[in-house]
Amino acid sequence: MKILVADDDPTTLETLTRALERWNLEVVPATNGREAWEILQQPDPPRMALLDWMMPDMEGLEVCRLARAKASLQTCYLILLTSRNSKDDLMMGLLSGADDYVTKPFHAGELWARIEVGRRVLSIQQSLADRVRDLTEAMAQIKSLRGLLPICAYCKKIREGQDYWRQVESYLAEHTEATFTHGICPDCFSRVMNENAKSNTPPKAA
Repeated sequence: MKILVADDDPTTLETLTRALERWNLEVVPATNGREAWEILQQPDPPRMALLDWMMPDMEGLEVCRLARAKASLQTCYLILLTSRNSKDDLMMGLLSGADDYVTKPFHAGELWARIEVGRRVLSIQQSLADRVRDLTEAMAQIKSLRGLLPICAYCKKIREGQDYWRQVESYLAEHTEATFTHGICPDCFSRVMNENAKSNTPPKAA
């Protein structure tokens, strides 16, 4: 998974990059807030961002606010990293749109744990998005079967084109997730048996 790391201090940025790469994360570095915001607006941006609060050009808080105002970044997991550790600072950071908050100097174990929380949240979000997509596709299939279907009153084939007819089970199997087994209903069984009995009746003597 890609993670954006934005910090204007080169030493901190290098330390964070090495730690995150050891945890099998692909680090996308940024040296200020404006650069971080430009990265988040690119196609296929990182799904997680670790943002320093105090940065030149644009603070981490402002990056959080802008990200939360953009529909495509609503699910991006944002972690603020700062030496500001008062309760008011924590509240301000979370209300600006951050999902989590890590204070400097950071503890590697704590940072790893908070990133793992973010991974779980992103995994759940992806699972829900996949389910919504599947349901949307299923609803589209259901809607495609609404309306009038031209069907033969005798053989029950469905017309798909001007001169093309196909069996009803073939049509439904393509447009739904239904599968078919074939049997014979009681009425048809009685009719077929009667027809067979008549065909097998020997002719009457003259």
